[in-house]
Amino acid sequence: MEGFRPGDKLVLATHNKGKYRENAALLAPYSLEVLSAGDLGLPEPEETGATFEENAVLKARAACEATGLPAIADDSGLAVPALNGQPGIYTARWAGTDRNFFVAMKRVHDELGDNPDRRGFFCCNLSVAWPDGRTVSFEGRVEGTLVWPIRGERGFGFDPMFQPRGYGVTFGEMEPEKKEAMSHRAVAFAQLAGALLRKP
Repeated sequence: MEGFRPGDKLVLATHNKGKYRENAALLAPYSLEVLSAGDLGLPEPEETGATFEENAVLKARAACEATGLPAIADDSGLAVPALNGQPGIYTARWAGTDRNFFVAMKRVHDELGDNPDRRGFFCCNLSVAWPDGRTVSFEGRVEGTLVWPIRGERGFGFDPMFQPRGYGVTFGEMEPEKKEAMSHRAVAFAQLAGALLRKP
């Protein structure tokens, strides 16, 4: 599969500054020119897919068609087995139009109630779309436990509620470099990098 070469230009199809920052940091060693859909003023497509992959492909294709450049899109979220996989693809929507993730975390806590099953996992699908119509997707996940009260002010989204398996701190308490090295996004990115990226 033909990948990217140093100096190539591509679009990260996100308006989420946290996702852009993490993905741009992961791409930095490959000497690519990375643009943001948000900075380019591209409209956000409606996420009508039923899975993380379908939504990621939809976003990547929209950015690719709008710019004529290859695009990488990330669709990710928190899945809670005791809540039948919710919020899942609706993770951002649980935070409301003002993206208040404390509200979303409190909703997860309230809906779990006294259920002893506090498992959760973050899932990330990274999809790449090219102007010739090709798409390819990579998926990563990280398992953990959902804690209450929340802890830490780092990261974004559900990070202060999520304690990854094998660690005594939440993503919200963890040093950003450590979190970014082991996150669901990092797992998916490692697969993408192995298939498509070459260091200069």
